[in-house]
Amino acid sequence: MRTLLLAAALIAAPAAAQDSPFIGEYSLAEGPDVGGGLLIRKDGRFQYMLAAGALDERAEGRWEARGNQICLTTEPKPVPPVMKKGPLIEVDGAVPTLLVTWPNGKGIPGVDFTIGFDSGDPAEDYTQVYGWTMPEDDERVPRWVEVREPIYDIFAPRYELTEADGGKLRVVIVPNDVGVVDFDNACVEKTERGVVLHRAEGDMRFARLGAE
Repeated sequence: MRTLLLAAALIAAPAAAQDSPFIGEYSLAEGPDVGGGLLIRKDGRFQYMLAAGALDERAEGRWEARGNQICLTTEPKPVPPVMKKGPLIEVDGAVPTLLVTWPNGKGIPGVDFTIGFDSGDPAEDYTQVYGWTMPEDDERVPRWVEVREPIYDIFAPRYELTEADGGKLRVVIVPNDVGVVDFDNACVEKTERGVVLHRAEGDMRFARLGAE
């Protein structure tokens, strides 16, 4: 009876939960200025993290064997961050030309933007926590705005400004699952000292912890 129960458990267990040479803990081997890790667990789950300057990434989910490699799928599927137009608010007693904030109204610095006008060259710069305001000697009225958050590559279609906007715009970044990587069958291959993770942004090499 015990043998039958054990056999039934093995049949019911997912393939990923069985022995695999990939199971173990790995450290990112991409240089001194970045850190990260990958954990392949016996229960068919994985955990991933990366820290590179201002960029922080993480993910967890399931893995499954495919030939001589395994493939990772993030679960639950992350909801990407989005940008949306928000009501104008004052900063230090004035409404800036462009303000990018979190939903709580806190300003976000370092967001790249391009502002277009009826004539002349567009204005290009990046935001501060207090936004960005047109120079006093420039009387042109902004007609459209493009914004892009460069660290996590968050962007939105061009905002066309109407007369009701008065040449001003507030963009709200709704973070949702910002920083959670959506691995969709991203595959991992063995190397001499660890593994390499193939992803759309490029290959990432990991060394197995404890390997000599």
